[in-house]
Amino acid sequence: MKKIIDGKLYDTETAECLGFYQHFDGNTFHYLREALYRTKKGTYFIYSRHDAENPCIDDFVSGMDVPILLFSREDAMLWAEIRLSAEEYFNAFGRPAEIFEF
Repeated sequence: MKKIIDGKLYDTETAECLGFYQHFDGNTFHYLREALYRTKKGTYFIYSRHDAENPCIDDFVSGMDVPILLFSREDAMLWAEIRLSAEEYFNAFGRPAEIFEF
């Protein structure tokens, strides 16, 4: 998928895929697939595919044809915390400091 945003090309073929999340509800046939990418210059974006009636997608996004959304590094890290395994997170962003409580 290629998309030009603010005069810059975002391409899923040339960016590094850091991980993906997918969900399919067999009862309603709603689906959601998101993949987190990082460009060679360090810009993060999500490539999203979903059915238009998916209740998991907020009204703002579902009413738009926006398969690529730009993310800050902080937003990408938060998305990865929620959607990826710990190992996938480590591979994408490095290992965070451990918290020790006594």
